[in-house]
Amino acid sequence: MGLTIGVDIGGTKIAAGVVDEEGNILSTFKVPTPSTPEGIVEAIGSAVEGARAGHEIVGVGIGAAGYVNRQRSTVYFAPNIDWRQEPLKEKVEARVGLPVVVENDANAAAWGEYKFGAGKGHRNVICITLGTGLGGGIIIGNKLRRGHFGVAAEFGHIRMVPDGLLCGCGSQGCWEQYASGRALVRYAKQRANATPENAEYLLSLGDGTPEGIEGKHISMAARQGDLVAVDSYRELARWAGAGLADLASLFDPSAFIVGGGLSDEGELVLDPIRKSYKRWLVGGNWRPVADVIAAQLGNKAGMVGAADLARQPDPVM
Repeated sequence: MGLTIGVDIGGTKIAAGVVDEEGNILSTFKVPTPSTPEGIVEAIGSAVEGARAGHEIVGVGIGAAGYVNRQRSTVYFAPNIDWRQEPLKEKVEARVGLPVVVENDANAAAWGEYKFGAGKGHRNVICITLGTGLGGGIIIGNKLRRGHFGVAAEFGHIRMVPDGLLCGCGSQGCWEQYASGRALVRYAKQRANATPENAEYLLSLGDGTPEGIEGKHISMAARQGDLVAVDSYRELARWAGAGLADLASLFDPSAFIVGGGLSDEGELVLDPIRKSYKRWLVGGNWRPVADVIAAQLGNKAGMVGAADLARQPDPVM
């Protein structure tokens, strides 16, 4: 099929990369993320042009944070960009003169990990991304499952707690309010405020107050055995593992792949997630248990996955 370009739209930058059929990134080009939908289309075009220089490109895949239709053409809704029924495929194709597909960014990352990373050798995997929020992707029978309307695998907005914490989506009690980077920081601030004597090292990494705690501080402190930092990771893992147990009842995968920024902490977060998952898995003492493994591609997963999905046939056909 030849070389394709994957586009990763981030909060501060838009990155485009030329990717071969083995998942290798041959060149990249980055531009700042504009604040308007029109500016983003132009920026995507500039990034694609910069990356494609010297390469023969057959298509472009865009990873977009939002609800993307099954035809991989329109963003129904995006939480952080003013996209409402945005015909992104049409606009970018007109700008770059290449075939374009639009994918949900978490789906793209999941596909990248399945095809070229931690999911190699598996037919049925569920990917979750533990970052600022919580996203995911479903691969069953070697196929990415988007659902009838294209918006499946919005795991972060499964309601874990009826009438729970208010979520940015407008609902309450969503999973990402309890298992995400934001949740981890909230746990640490609450615990440091309640028992500052157990958070001396953690507090010393910021401005000395619970309000000054950041995610990077919690990681550093946990590795030094700070009680509040360690307990905050355990609380996040408790919720993450409980959610995986529910997903196992739905999809019965051979593996869960955990990606996103929090997965960079390795066993610090994965080991307690595994324990929580087994604790809450129905029939866990008597049934096969899926592996819970770390993603391997890091922040390259979305770009590589989007590029490869640009080679895949239209899922509607």
